Amino acid sequence: MGFFGDIGREGSRVVGAPSILSADFAHLADEVARARSGGATLVHFDVMDNHFVPNLTIGPPVAASLVAATDLPVDVHLMVENPDNLIPAFADAGVASISVHAEAVVHLHRTLTAIREVGCEAGVVLNPATPPEAVEWVLPEVDYVLVMTVNPGFGGQSFIPQMLKKIRRIKQMTDAPVEVDGGITAETAPRVVEAGARVLVAGSAVFRGDPEAEMRRIIGAGESGLG
Repeated sequence: MGFFGDIGREGSRVVGAPSILSADFAHLADEVARARSGGATLVHFDVMDNHFVPNLTIGPPVAASLVAATDLPVDVHLMVENPDNLIPAFADAGVASISVHAEAVVHLHRTLTAIREVGCEAGVVLNPATPPEAVEWVLPEVDYVLVMTVNPGFGGQSFIPQMLKKIRRIKQMTDAPVEVDGGITAETAPRVVEAGARVLVAGSAVFRGDPEAEMRRIIGAGESGLG
């Protein structure tokens, strides 16, 4: 069992995953350590190529440095065209999991299989306008489903409330854990957890102030949605 496999087995655990997109890159290891002190148990690593999304971020060398600097698993989110080309390099960097967008991949089943074959857990990502049914036939091949609750590309966006219905629908379709990314705050965390999400990716809400305090607040708020 990997990280997401354990989440699926436990069912009632809420995971805080700081998104380093909003961190201070000059002090990245320290920023992650502070979020870890607030209860984070996963690091979300956004990769953007300025083609699939209108932004450009970081790649495998930074991932390798971060893996060496933290004992938390690193979860890579590939917001890129041709993600297959990057899978081996990120696996070599030591990341724990890799997710790809259904909208960016031609042969999704093959890509997910390739992720698992290099020893990483495999996730599939859905943009806000993409229906859950788009990934129905690959769900047996995924370890988690990432629901974008904003349009990907930039941090600091507002949560799209219609995504709550999508989270509920996905939970009807699979036992795999649902990860959510975009506009996750102490206010939205209980709502997505109540809908079925268990992994809360938060960037600007964590790193805009004290990462330890903000991470703890978001996880606590999410746990209140467990009922």
